[in-house]
Amino acid sequence: MTRRLAPTVILIIFSVIILDQIIKFWVKTSFYLGEDMQIFSWFHLLFVENNGMAFGMTIGSKLVLTLFRVVVVSLLGVYLYRVVHLPNVPKGYVVCLAFIIAGAAGNILDCLFYGLIFNTPIPPQVASFMPEGGGYAPLCMGRVVDMFYFPLVSWTWPKWMPVVGGDEFLFFRPVFNLADAAISCGIITLVIFYARYIQSPKALSEL
Repeated sequence: MTRRLAPTVILIIFSVIILDQIIKFWVKTSFYLGEDMQIFSWFHLLFVENNGMAFGMTIGSKLVLTLFRVVVVSLLGVYLYRVVHLPNVPKGYVVCLAFIIAGAAGNILDCLFYGLIFNTPIPPQVASFMPEGGGYAPLCMGRVVDMFYFPLVSWTWPKWMPVVGGDEFLFFRPVFNLADAAISCGIITLVIFYARYIQSPKALSEL
């Protein structure tokens, strides 16, 4: 990495991963599964876990998904290492990649190790770190910890409306974590400001 960008990349990746894990450890060992702490009417700390991707989505086998994540993050890391050697690469582009890699790595740690180092007691008991009886799942089979919940606005659709009539609408429904936020912010910023580098990788080689 160049001297200009290496400190920024390292700081972002380690800061996101460490802060993400600190929050998850605190929630995991202080909240029982499903516990909801209202901070404001529009912001809750709600402890949930998921087996899948960002914002609780699921797809395919858990083991395959974890291994796929490891491969993707490794490839992104190699790509980032090469990109930062370009003399005129935009700093914002590198920052976005760093946030995406850090967020993905944060969730990978949950999948790899949380099943080994935590148990899953029946609520209202909270999980123990390194329990005597062992964890709740083998390596690569842990669940991702989520906690940020923003029920910003809700309403009930008029009954005369087709399909959704009478249903309740809630925005924003997904529960997520800091790693998810880092990934989302990185991707959204890339799409908005650096789309040409995504659509045409040759643009980077011309810098």
